[in-house]
Amino acid sequence: MPEVEIGRVEKYYSKLGVAVIELSEGPLCQGDTIHIKGYTTDFEQVAESLEIEHQRVDRVEPGQRAGLKVIARARPSDRIYKVVPDTG
Repeated sequence: MPEVEIGRVEKYYSKLGVAVIELSEGPLCQGDTIHIKGYTTDFEQVAESLEIEHQRVDRVEPGQRAGLKVIARARPSDRIYKVVPDTG
């Protein structure tokens, strides 16, 4: 499936399993499938838990920073791609 780069990981909290992300493109909505890729990182997951300032949100817009619960370790500068459903 095609992918569009939407942002980067800024920080990762290993004890919480949460990545702080900043979007450059967007939006990212709860339920979207994302692909996080870096030098040693490469996994796909559904964005299920998004928070801004410790408040749960359903949508993150470009320019916003958010916490994202991740299924694997993410590293600063990892790129975040939104998996775009194939409509063809």
